[in-house]
Amino acid sequence: MNAVAGLRRIGLPRLIVHLSVLLICIIWLIPTLGILVTSFRDPAQITSSGWWTAFSSASQTTASRLADPPAARQEGTNYVISGSVFEAGQGGTVRAFGTRVAAPGEFQAGQPADLGEGETLTVNEDGSYTYTKNGPFESERGRRVYLTIATPPTFTTQNYNTVLTSQGIGQSFVNSLTVAVPSTIIPILIAAFAAYALSWMEFPGRALIIAMVVGLIVVPLQMSLIPLLRMYNEIGTFFGVPSRSYAGIWLAHSAFGMPLAIYLLRNYIAGLPKEIIESARVDGASDFEIFIRIVLPLSFPALASFSIFQFLWTWNDLLVAMVFLGTNREQLVLTGALNALLGSMGGRWEILTASAFISILVPIIVFFALQRYLVRGLLAGSVKGG
Repeated sequence: MNAVAGLRRIGLPRLIVHLSVLLICIIWLIPTLGILVTSFRDPAQITSSGWWTAFSSASQTTASRLADPPAARQEGTNYVISGSVFEAGQGGTVRAFGTRVAAPGEFQAGQPADLGEGETLTVNEDGSYTYTKNGPFESERGRRVYLTIATPPTFTTQNYNTVLTSQGIGQSFVNSLTVAVPSTIIPILIAAFAAYALSWMEFPGRALIIAMVVGLIVVPLQMSLIPLLRMYNEIGTFFGVPSRSYAGIWLAHSAFGMPLAIYLLRNYIAGLPKEIIESARVDGASDFEIFIRIVLPLSFPALASFSIFQFLWTWNDLLVAMVFLGTNREQLVLTGALNALLGSMGGRWEILTASAFISILVPIIVFFALQRYLVRGLLAGSVKGG
């Protein structure tokens, strides 16, 4: 018991909690780091080695063909072909070579290899080679050799240039911003007014409305998606609004996010000091003035908390976007464009990783910009609700 008490006094439980949180953060960070590193790597190195080897030389096996026998020169009784196994602009360090695809590293670079029938081949580390035979070469084509080449780490921004210019990701990125920003602002504005009314204004049926808001939080999106779409199409037909427009998806995201927004903001606003509200009313301030000048500034942590949730949800959404915007390339959101890339470029990891990192860049910026308000807003709303 004394030992346990001593461990508690030195803060061992807190240390264990901190280490556990650190471990979880590292586990979540590793895939993101892998995506980031891979998005800047050369495509050839991506296919030959893992991202964790990106800062060291990578070994890959390739094939090359020696010069054709007619280019051989005679030196005494021998015939010699020389040159380089690298094409123009290609580089690297040859570690080993071979003449069979099953044994590409059969011979070490720089050491003469006896190929039989009087033939000797030497491939140096810089790629230069000497192919010797004690008689004329009989074949008309150059001999194929297989090389194990060590290449230095190569990083490039061409992957991002390709994604942003030729794959339509740039337009999809703008489309996602066009969807996410209004879809975050609209429910916050409406929910803030509703939360203040449900917190500090007395009217019949207030408790029933609060109960309905809580109940709407648990309604699955898939159950309400089709009725909402039909309702929107009927209203759009009546007012002449196109069925596939940004207005529709703004309203849809606002409707789906409104219950949670009202619930979070109402709990927070209801926990504000009652004396401040009553003093403002004594001074003659209206409910609108109290809301604008007092409640909104004090509720910024709760507003920021919901902004993070709503923005991340709308930014990563695919289902609602496909229903209300369709799959037209001009209005395709980023998640839809990435989904199309998975089907058309499943083997081009440099394109997929660059696209994926572009898609998570904005949510990361938003989260780190507002994360200091997240816990404060959620905890205050959970313990001060009335």
